[in-house]
Amino acid sequence: MAKYRLVLLRHGEGAWNKENRFCSWVDQKLSSDGIKEAQNCGKHLKALGFEFDLVFTSILSRSIQTAWLILEEMGQEWVPIQSSWRLNERHYGALIGLNRAEMALNHGEEQVKIWRRSYDVTPPPITESHPYYEEIYNDRRYKCSDVSQDNLPKAESLKDVLDRLLPYWNEKIVPELKSGKMILISAHGNSCRALLKHVEGISEEDIINVTLPTGVPILLELDENLHPLGPHRFLGDQEAIQAAIKKVEDQGKVKSAEK
Repeated sequence: MAKYRLVLLRHGEGAWNKENRFCSWVDQKLSSDGIKEAQNCGKHLKALGFEFDLVFTSILSRSIQTAWLILEEMGQEWVPIQSSWRLNERHYGALIGLNRAEMALNHGEEQVKIWRRSYDVTPPPITESHPYYEEIYNDRRYKCSDVSQDNLPKAESLKDVLDRLLPYWNEKIVPELKSGKMILISAHGNSCRALLKHVEGISEEDIINVTLPTGVPILLELDENLHPLGPHRFLGDQEAIQAAIKKVEDQGKVKSAEK
């Protein structure tokens, strides 16, 4: 019997997910399909009887919008939401805005997989000449963060994501879990992967093969020491979920017509 249960998910499909571009810290709303994914996620969680006491999100709109839509579908709009930049997507540096398939054509699929999925490889940093630099670093939301704007990352590996996420997990989320609250974390592909690596003890070599589809809830069942009682479980139609995982993995491959 699980002492604690936690649901986390990667937000619904965003506009740049649809365009197969590195979105990262650029603030994008959900696509029409992403809205449906979030709504369907809420319906499924409601059908399974989940009742949340607290929701954590990043400070990016697609994460927050997903949480809103899920709570609305569940009739739990009143549940409080706490947001932090520490749950943001990985900062992809100079890669932000680029198309993954085009990059695979130019740099090779293996290099793109390393940039996307590896644990300790950091992409080239964003510079002030980057077309989205001003949009990101002049955004008012980062003036409210717990670090100065000068100390915000310019590029991150997955290890860097885990390093900035862990203080928030240990100081904010864990105490709420241990108080008995049922928690939903609506975050991003890499912040969720980093958290799974930490909680489940996934190795640096194996984390490269962990892929999370958009809008699919993940259940973690933990003992009194927050150790998993088993591997994380995707909730929903398993065949559809595997197809969604393959779709994400194929984003970093050269399109067949270009090969």
